[in-house]
Formats: sequence, structure tokens, C-alpha cells
Amino acid sequence: MKLEFNLQDNLEKIKKGNSYFHTFINKDSLATGILILKPGEEDTQEPHESDEVYFIISGNGYLKIKNKNYKVSKDKLFFVANGVPHYFHANTKELKVLYFFGGSDS
Repeated sequence: MKLEFNLQDNLEKIKKGNSYFHTFINKDSLATGILILKPGEEDTQEPHESDEVYFIISGNGYLKIKNKNYKVSKDKLFFVANGVPHYFHANTKELKVLYFFGGSDS
């Protein structure tokens, strides 16, 4: 199993692919990935079966968790419990987010 990861390599995979996110660790107990949303791009994620942590690398906008908007900015960290509706929106700059699931990304 790979133990070292280069964030820039994973950002390039998103830019060359057709998805706005890329999971680069996907084990039964942990999944980790990165997402990039261009300004105004729609975040289409659904609630997950695992708890999740988001770390904001860069950008702006909001993370809606249940019915409350949280302002996102560089170096903020957010926790979202399993099954809770959430999504990023209203970013005017490219948004880069590192995510961690407490289980696999299935």
C-alpha cells in the first residue's frame, strides 16, 4: 500500500478528469481525498454513511450543514456526522478541500 501522497498530483488528476473530487486513500476504516469546485460549480454530494471531516486548503464560499450556512476559508476545519445533508456553495474563488471519511468512500 502506498504510504506517501503528493497533493499536487491528486489535484492534477481532478483537472484532467471529469469529476470535481478524487479519493486517493480508500480503506474500510478511512477514506481521504480532495475536491475542487470552480466558482459557481455545483456540489452534488449526498449524505454519507460515515462521519466526515473537511479541511479547507483555499478558496471561499459556504458549507451548508443541515439548514445552517458556515463560511469557509483557508485553514478552517468542519465536522459532518454521518447521514447529515451538506454541500458547498456560493464560492467566488476556486475552492480546494481535503476530506476524510471515517470509513470507505463507497
